[in-house]
Amino acid sequence: MMKFTVYGSGCAKCEQLCENTQNAAQMKGVECVIEKITEMSAIIDAGILRTPALAIDDEIVLEGHVANSEEIAALI
Repeated sequence: MMKFTVYGSGCAKCEQLCENTQNAAQMKGVECVIEKITEMSAIIDAGILRTPALAIDDEIVLEGHVANSEEIAALI
């Protein structure tokens, strides 16, 4: 099972990134868990400078923009 972590304030862009991540996982047939991190201190501790950001299995793969489902699927 893969772990996806979405970092952001909980705004519409962050929610869109969560939705796109879920769609990408379904496209690839991957079982996953999606965690949302909204606490600013945790975002800073993760080394993220721009949100929204996405980590796959604790590795930051996107930062500062909302990737579409196809872009995320390519990262899986």
